[in-house]
Amino acid sequence: MNLILKLKYNTIFIYLIIGCSFFLNGCFASQPTYHIKEDVDFSYIKRVAILPLQNFTSDKNASDAVRQVLITEFLSSGLADVVVPGDVLAALNNIGVSSISSPSIEEIRSIGKFLKVQAVITGSVDKLAEIRSSNVTSAEVTLTLMMVDTGAGDILWSVTATSGGAGFMSRHFGADTPTLSETISDVVKRSIQTLTGN
Repeated sequence: MNLILKLKYNTIFIYLIIGCSFFLNGCFASQPTYHIKEDVDFSYIKRVAILPLQNFTSDKNASDAVRQVLITEFLSSGLADVVVPGDVLAALNNIGVSSISSPSIEEIRSIGKFLKVQAVITGSVDKLAEIRSSNVTSAEVTLTLMMVDTGAGDILWSVTATSGGAGFMSRHFGADTPTLSETISDVVKRSIQTLTGN
């Protein structure tokens, strides 16, 4: 009887170790920091424009890559329709926006009227890099987003999120780390989840 109990406890212990290892492998992604304006019913937002993102990385394609994923994930969330990038660029050029990645409140209002959108989403790619540590190469991405009402000019939602890095299993057992595209997708999804609550 003691032998059977010992085997059961050993089996449970092994499962716990394996479970913790897998958890630690993906625990680098910290909880996003975000703010949602109180007493806002987002159901009035039927259509949004996602502006070009500021790029604070050394990768010149970082903002475009993240923006494309952001458009796809925002559409799949079902929150609102998204204006196609070409129409957004045409609106920015037509209005004569001084900084396409960080427009003024008046420019945001003009974008709202021109594109018939209730909100614009702007932001920045703060970090996008392949990092090498402990003989492991891993991707790391930090993203900041902001949704602004095109009528009142209020910030309705803002978030900063980070994903990536080498986890426990990667550092100690050589497990594969997420690719750069997988890391981008993860940080975008986690950012949008702060808005949807899912």
